Amino acid sequence: MNQGRDKPRRFPLPLDKLQASPARDARAPAVSRELLRPQLHLQQAAKDAARQTPPSGLGLDSAGVRLRMVQRLRAEGLQDERVLDALSRVPRHEFVDSALAIQAYEDTSLPIGHEQTISKPSVVGRMIALLMAGASASQSGHLGRVLEIGTGCGYQAAVLALLGRRLSSIERLLPLHEKARSNLAGLRLSGVRLVYGDGRLGDPAMAPFDSIIAAAGGDDIPPAWLAQLAPGGRLVAPMQAPSGRGQVLVVIDHVQGLQGSQFVRSLQEAVLFVPLKSGVM
Repeated sequence: MNQGRDKPRRFPLPLDKLQASPARDARAPAVSRELLRPQLHLQQAAKDAARQTPPSGLGLDSAGVRLRMVQRLRAEGLQDERVLDALSRVPRHEFVDSALAIQAYEDTSLPIGHEQTISKPSVVGRMIALLMAGASASQSGHLGRVLEIGTGCGYQAAVLALLGRRLSSIERLLPLHEKARSNLAGLRLSGVRLVYGDGRLGDPAMAPFDSIIAAAGGDDIPPAWLAQLAPGGRLVAPMQAPSGRGQVLVVIDHVQGLQGSQFVRSLQEAVLFVPLKSGVM
């Protein structure tokens, strides 16, 4: 006996057994149905990537990023607009190793090799502003003939070249002298003389100088620098503090008066620079 014939068929149902679903009660809550969008995650990833991409004009090679650095320095008290303008025109990121370029416009010193550093933008700005306040620069509106002791990577030299008429910059470490020469070549600055030599001796062949600035500090100011400072000129350099602890900035003005030539010095704030050494390497 075949009992399967007596069982009702459940699947598949014949077409005549299919019924339309009853109309939904208007009072029943609507069922939320989420639209499946397979491309949603890709679109979100694209938006995230766009947020991480710097807006146009804000890369390290743009004037905008340097302008923001200058605005911070101005807010912190650097008021000489000529110095601020020069700082805004020099691409500091090109003077440091590529691994450190992202930090180039922060107010921090960075290593440049051979136990040397590139000074903070605020320190560079402060020292050059002190030079600009000297008698000679105040009258002429520029730094005139400039002597820089310690070229380093060439960053400060580039800023000085924009503010002076002629620059002699001396570096005692041959690798840094060559690095500075390479860094400065692309900027095509005029009136720049890079010297590989002992900075303590100055550059007598190009003296006298209206402005002298040093990026290394010793126990006192070398006599050769004073001998090469023109009347009305100003020297700014780090020096050992009178207490013997740490360094301070010292400003020396070459004053011509009724009593003849005098060097008038004043002490400024505490600083920290690499030691001033003799000879070349």
